[in-house]
Amino acid sequence: MNENTADSLWYKDAIIYEIPVKSFFDSNNDGVGDLKGLTQKLDYIQSLGVTVIWLLPITDSPLRDDGYDIRDYYTIHPSYGTMKDFETFLSEAHIRGIRVIAEMVLNHTSDTHPWFVSARSSRNSPFRDYYVWSDTVERYRETRIIFGDSEKSNWTWEPKTHQYYWHRFFYHQPDLNFDNPKVQEEMLNVVKFWFSLGVDGLRADAVPYLYEREGTSCENLPETHSFLKKIRSEVDRLFPGRMLLAEANQWPQDVLHYFGNEDEFQMAYHFPLMPRLFIAIAQGNRKPIVDILAQTPPIPNSCQWAIFLRNHDELTLEMVSDQERDYLWSTYASDHRMRLNIGIRRRLSPLMSNDRRKIDLMQSLLLTLPGTPILYYGDEIGMGDNIHLGDRNGVRTPMQWSSDRNGGFSQGDPSSLFSPPIQNPVYGFQVVNVEVQSRYPTSPLNMLRQMISVRQSVQIFGRGTMTVLSPKNQKVMAYLREFGGEVVLVVNNLSDSTESVTIDLSAYAGWTPFEMFSQTAFPEISRSPYHFSLSPYGFFWLKLVPAGKKEKKRQSRSVELPKSSVSRRK
Repeated sequence: MNENTADSLWYKDAIIYEIPVKSFFDSNNDGVGDLKGLTQKLDYIQSLGVTVIWLLPITDSPLRDDGYDIRDYYTIHPSYGTMKDFETFLSEAHIRGIRVIAEMVLNHTSDTHPWFVSARSSRNSPFRDYYVWSDTVERYRETRIIFGDSEKSNWTWEPKTHQYYWHRFFYHQPDLNFDNPKVQEEMLNVVKFWFSLGVDGLRADAVPYLYEREGTSCENLPETHSFLKKIRSEVDRLFPGRMLLAEANQWPQDVLHYFGNEDEFQMAYHFPLMPRLFIAIAQGNRKPIVDILAQTPPIPNSCQWAIFLRNHDELTLEMVSDQERDYLWSTYASDHRMRLNIGIRRRLSPLMSNDRRKIDLMQSLLLTLPGTPILYYGDEIGMGDNIHLGDRNGVRTPMQWSSDRNGGFSQGDPSSLFSPPIQNPVYGFQVVNVEVQSRYPTSPLNMLRQMISVRQSVQIFGRGTMTVLSPKNQKVMAYLREFGGEVVLVVNNLSDSTESVTIDLSAYAGWTPFEMFSQTAFPEISRSPYHFSLSPYGFFWLKLVPAGKKEKKRQSRSVELPKSSVSRRK
């Protein structure tokens, strides 16, 4: 699926499904999900309509940060299986038309990595210069501390060699020294290794922090971009058709530089959009979404934003104002156990108070706003979280397959599970699971399948332009998506009340809107304002078809939508 791909922009049309392997399915009943288990569940993943799997770290690690503390870049953690298991999984995914993105942790290693074990043992170690050392903590004073809840400094004392080492994250994750050409070569070799195995993309973790310079924030430095261009050049030369995704939790204007002149990353996350979706739905007002979209600069034609609602980390609130952060905390995390670092450690369904209307609306926004959507495992069935578990573990609990033992995740003894499954009355596996929801056409699972199917029937949402409309009713978010001569109008009611809205569609007079789920034709557009009435948290996806052109029927599953109405105002 890689070099011979007919479309090098495949990532623009993708639906990405994020999976922590340990949480998905346990094939050998040892209490930990594994690659063989993931392979057994590929048919389910395919049935969702997703086209790409993003795997959280699977390489050898002491797992003090869930695998983002790497001990060996070239081996699979034994809990997850073997390299042969990974190659089998990759082959089976490709057979089903599913691509695979793996993690690439560039910035740091585990303190148990052989490089660092040697480096900390002696100042004369050949690996000493693989890391950043100092006699004082006064260097790089202008650099923020990312994990302020647990780390009081970016420097940690090494008593054996009487120097401090630098780390932007946990103290047990020492940063690599990219000023050392040997480190650059080592990490380029790691990138080549994983692409040579056949992965379709790599997600580069924590890329803004690769270099350090005095008098700066040590983020987004020119040297970082120079090295990233080197990686992209090698990937394009050796592995055409592959994709690089940047994890850079920055403002859009700063992330823009990680696309370069189409010579760095093809994709990057749009972190500031996500919290504003939650603000907008809490306030019933489109302004937060409109404002951040207005602050988002155009990106190169071959590049793409990655957008998401939730993921494996806390819902980060770094890219909001202090006032917005306080509002989000008070609205969504009134219990302090729901908070972590500068964020909220909760899943989508609990954040939406398990309100199906709100969940469906958030999925509608995710699937129709510009970018490639990323779905987090379990959100398709409305899984809950466990705020009693430490760190981010509360949103990484076992996947709930059925009401059987351990939620169908494992047949092992419950005490052997890496984490207890959710068992409360609202979100417990006895009531929230794949098996039950597969039976009912209107379940959250089948609703999302339908939405994905509709999205994938056109290329507009992944590749099209966006025009934000400005109806007087601020509770309604409406926009046009256009690509290849096709036009889709999306109308979302962000509030908990029935709302009427009038939209000027006179530019499309004579065209007919077709509701994309039922394929029902609505009244023809005239030069008069077009009127919609939307139920609480209701939404429309309407394909606008020119006069004289017939809309092709699309095969799809029947799913009941929120009851809303539409008319042409006379």
